[in-house]
This record gives sequence, C-alpha cells and structure tokens, in this order.
Amino acid sequence: QVQLVESGGGLVQPGGSLRLSCAASGFTFSRLVMSWYRQAPGKERELVARFTSTGGHTNYADSVKGRFTISRDNAKNTVYLQMNSLKPEDTAVYYCSARPIGDIKNYWGQGTQVTVSS
Repeated sequence: QVQLVESGGGLVQPGGSLRLSCAASGFTFSRLVMSWYRQAPGKERELVARFTSTGGHTNYADSVKGRFTISRDNAKNTVYLQMNSLKPEDTAVYYCSARPIGDIKNYWGQGTQVTVSS
C-alpha cells in the first residue's frame, strides 16, 4: 500500500514561489511513476506535471510550462514541485499521485492548499 504525504503549501503573493514536497512510503520509490495534480474550487482535478515513467522524462500542463518544475529524489523517497511566478489562477489544492510501474491503480495524498493572493 502506497502512502503519500504532501507538504509545503501556503499563502503566497502573485509572482512568488513555493516548493511542494510529497513523501512516499510502502513501496519501492524508484518503481513509482509520480505526478502532481491540482483542483480549484468548482473545477475538476487536472494534471499539473508528471514523470512519464520512472525515468527523467516529464510532461507539464500548458498553463504551468516554464514556471513549474517536477523533480524527484529517490534517496529521500520524495517528489517535489517547484512553483515560480505564481498567479492567482494557480490557487488550488495540490495532490501528489503515485502509480506503481506496471499497475493501473493510482494512489493519492491528502492534498496541500496553495493560495496565491495579494
């Protein structure tokens, strides 16, 4: 059973930065395909950034390209989302997701709130 715990959310002014972290346990981290999603009030959950497999290739939503960076540290069982040049429209609950390679099941964290406001 994969367990995920996000941290790093908070209130930030437009143009500011935050780094989200997601610590994973219960599975060999290097065999997890990791992603970040977000859900704004009244909207569906959307993919923000992901690794396409357990390697280094990544995908980003068009709305965050050039501003957000997903990274992982296999030694720390942690995936990160560095968010720069934040905009009010980035306000959402951000969720970490993990899928064991070869599996179809996604595991989810509890989410962390990011609010971008002056």
